[in-house]
Order: sequence, then C-alpha cells, then structure tokens
Amino acid sequence: MKRTVKVALNDGKSYEGEVGSRLIDIIKTGKEAGDPVIAKQGNEIIELSKQIHYNVSLELLNTKSPIGHRTYLRSLTFLLIKAVDEIYPDARVVIEHSLSKSIYGEIHFPRELNEQDIDAVKEKMIEIVQRDMEIEKIKISKEEALKIFESYEMSDKLRLLKYIDIPYINLYRCGDLYDYFYGPMVPSTGYLKLFDLKYYKPGFILMYPHEDDIYNIKPFKDLPKLARVFKETEDWAKILDVADVGALNDAVKSEDINELILVAEGLHEKKIANIADKIYENKEKIKIVLIAGPSSSGKTTFSKRLAVQLRVLGLKPKAISLDDYFVDREFTPLDEKGNYDFERLESLDIDLFNKHLTALLAGREVELPVFNFITGKRESLGIKYKMDNRSILVIEGIHGLNETLTSSISKENKYKIYVSALTQLNIDDHNRISTTDVRLLRRIVRDNRYRGKNAEATLLSWESVRNGEEKNIFPYQEEADIMFNSTLVYEMCILKKFAQPLLKEIPADSPAYLEANRLLSFLNYFIDVKDDVVNNVIPNNSILKEFIGGSCFR
Repeated sequence: MKRTVKVALNDGKSYEGEVGSRLIDIIKTGKEAGDPVIAKQGNEIIELSKQIHYNVSLELLNTKSPIGHRTYLRSLTFLLIKAVDEIYPDARVVIEHSLSKSIYGEIHFPRELNEQDIDAVKEKMIEIVQRDMEIEKIKISKEEALKIFESYEMSDKLRLLKYIDIPYINLYRCGDLYDYFYGPMVPSTGYLKLFDLKYYKPGFILMYPHEDDIYNIKPFKDLPKLARVFKETEDWAKILDVADVGALNDAVKSEDINELILVAEGLHEKKIANIADKIYENKEKIKIVLIAGPSSSGKTTFSKRLAVQLRVLGLKPKAISLDDYFVDREFTPLDEKGNYDFERLESLDIDLFNKHLTALLAGREVELPVFNFITGKRESLGIKYKMDNRSILVIEGIHGLNETLTSSISKENKYKIYVSALTQLNIDDHNRISTTDVRLLRRIVRDNRYRGKNAEATLLSWESVRNGEEKNIFPYQEEADIMFNSTLVYEMCILKKFAQPLLKEIPADSPAYLEANRLLSFLNYFIDVKDDVVNNVIPNNSILKEFIGGSCFR
C-alpha cells in the first residue's frame, strides 16, 4: 500500500498525494496569470517543486504577494538568460537596475546590440515558455559550483562564491544551463507567459506584471533623467572598480576599503559642489531650491551639505521646513484607515506657504510659523525673516517636486533636486540589489538609533511608506532639474554591522520574520569591516552617518 501525505491549504481545501511527490503534482494548480507560483508554510518559503514527505498546512501565493512577485521576476530573469544562451552562447547578460517598474539590462558581445537582437531574444523566450522546460533546484558542493562557473567564465560568480563559507550550494538548472539565484523559483518556464522585452539603447527593458495588476503588462514609461543618473552611477562604479558584491568584499579583504570610502565620498562632494555651481550660475533667477526624494535617501544631510557649498560661493541659504506649514490637526486629512495622513499634499497649508514665498521673493519680511506637534497647531513665535540679494531658500520635503506646492512661484525662480539611493552595486551579473532594500536597511538602523523603533516595527510600516512614495514622490521625479544619487558603493558592508543584530531580534512568530530573514540572507553576502573603519575613515558629514550615527549635522 502506498503511503500518502495531506496538504491542507489556508482556504480550507485539502489534497492528498504519494509521499515524496512534488507539491505542484499534489495540488495540481495551473500555470496562468493569477495561479500560485510559490507557497508559504508558517515562516518558511516552499517552492512548488518541493517534494512533500509529511502532512503540511500551506498558503499558496501568486504574483500579487511581494514574495510571489519576486519569485516570478527572478524566474523571468533566468528565462531571459537561458534564451540569450541559446542564441548567443558567448554573450554576457548583466541585469543592471529597475527603471519605470521594469528591469534594465545589457547583453555584451563583440558588436553593438540592436533592436533585431532583442526581438530574437524575445521570440526565443516565448519558445522556451511554450516548451515548459523544468527549472530544477540542485544541491551541489561549492567546489563543483566553482568548476561550473569557471567553465562559463563567470568571474562575478567566482568572486561572490569565494566569500560564501558553506560546503554546499543550491543552483538552478534549465536544460543544460546552470545559474545561481538569490531566492526561490517557479517549477518550469511554462509559468512565465506574461512579459515583454524591448530594446532600450544600449540594452533592453524587461517588463513584467505588478502586484496591482497581475494579469497585464503596463506600458513602459521612459524616465530619461533617471536613466542618465543610473548611467552616471555605472561610470562611478568603473572609476571605483566595484560593480558587484564580490569586488567589494575583495576591497574589504585587501584593506583597500579605506581608499574606496574616501573616493566614494569624494565623488559625492564633487557632485554636490557641481550642483551648487549650477545654482550659482543662475543666482539672479534661482531663489528657491526644492529637495525631494523617497524615505531614507539622505535628503537631510544632502540639503545641509549643499547649503555649505552655497555658502562657499557667497550665497546665504535659509532652510524652510515644510513641517511648519502643516494645517492644524483638526483639518488634517485622513487615510483609508481613518488615521491622520500627513503625507498628503492637503495636510499642508499651501495657500499660506505660497503667500509667504511670494512675499519673501518680493523682499518683504515674513513671520515664519512653527508647528507644535504636541498641540497639533501652528504657533507664531515671532521668528521673522527677510531675504537680501544673496539669500536663497532651501526647502526639503516629499512634495518638493510637485508644482502645486509652489504654484505661485515662477519656474525660473525654482531649482528642483531629486535625491534617491540608486545603488550601482549588484550581487552578481544576474542578481541585482534593489534600491528599495538599501533604503529599508538605512531606515531600520536610523529608526532604532534615533526614533526608538525596533526593526520589526520598521518592517511592518514599510508598505505604508512605499505606498506614500508611489503616490507623492515617484510620479514627479522627472520634474527635477537635477538628480543626486545618494548611495555609497561601500555602505552595505557598514550597514550590515548595525542592521544584522536588529533583524535577528525579530521572533519567528512575527509577521515581519520572513522579510527579516530575507534581508539577513542578503547581508550574509557581505564580509565585515573593522570598527576602526566606521569610526575613523567615514567622514562625519557622510550621508551614511545620518543613519548609523556620528553625523556632524545632528
């Protein structure tokens, strides 16, 4: 008599199958949009291809969930790499970064990539999906994995694996192609029907369904200014000779990290000085500098360093806090849960703010308000300010790029700056580091150090923060006159020292545990730096010090 196992789902359904059967063979779900791509057993992620040897209770996840979304995108990346390998076996695929909710990457071979190449790759991807090829997870020794990647001439993988201190490693195989990926995959290519691929000089744009619409591919919206910043970031990586985690670990191990830190910080200072120069060149017209960006981008430190550079040029920057223009608490709009929504534009007294700006630019004296967060009301404390011919206002806030905020001021009198942490560092050629993860780790460290919040609280509130960014910041980023990338190529090996112990405190029964575990796995790729580097090498005006402590601006 054959032994059976039972799979119970959180929707009340249950299935039986032979012991050792794959989960997908027991539950027999489909491979269309909306069907499950991954499963969760408590606080453990279960691939649909996993063999089941005992009774389990599971929750099935599709691409509407963040875990399912990442699984689909990761698998889609492997599909693209497999397609390129079949057409151009000597080509090198590099997954670079996100762009307009899509992925930008490049295919390197002796000649320049063209639109016909990308069309051929797309057709091959469709063909491989139709073949429904198995994506098999295999466990092999680290030595065997190194031999495979040596035969592929994948120096990025060899650098990465050099610092992974485990005897065995999980690879994925599709046909005769092996690769390493940071996270779970779908069982076969037949799950990956929904995608699009377009030529985007000098590389490609890979489009995929998003959590808010898992059945369709949204049209690609070009973001040329953001794309240029990423290109500039790539050039920085070449200057620093650090394009992936393995190269960064090499720098730490060889004690070249000190020089790397100083050069990275020097590049930041040069960029900030160049921005100040641009403002100074138009000082007769530019009277207001508006700075905006998503959470934990380092806007506060950036604005203060910019103010220093403006002072060097003989200007007199004056910081104006948007927080002081909040409407009284009783008039604050509410979100869908009935809580005060301080991130909505309507939470600010736009009329008063514009009235004050207009008066200041006209040379009149204005009494600046101060918002009392205890009473929830604006107060007049007799703080008066008047601009002269060297004065310039510096205003930092999430709505800075939204023209409605300063609608009464002519565009020629304003200079808008978008600040974000757009990392140029990837795990390897095929596994990118999300800019969102960089900001999240910064926020975890900062919230714990300065706001009394533990990592669990920060992780649980992150979705709300991200929703606010999608509504109030990202739609306006291309309105910026210039963009500043606040990421530092070395920062992950520093943030690890501070974030790792905080993430380890999150208990296994917490709803934040899975995300904490994912971040911990990610941080394990980085080797530790000495405390002396943190204390004595990183400058006190570094954007990173805004999060880890020790900033001269606090």
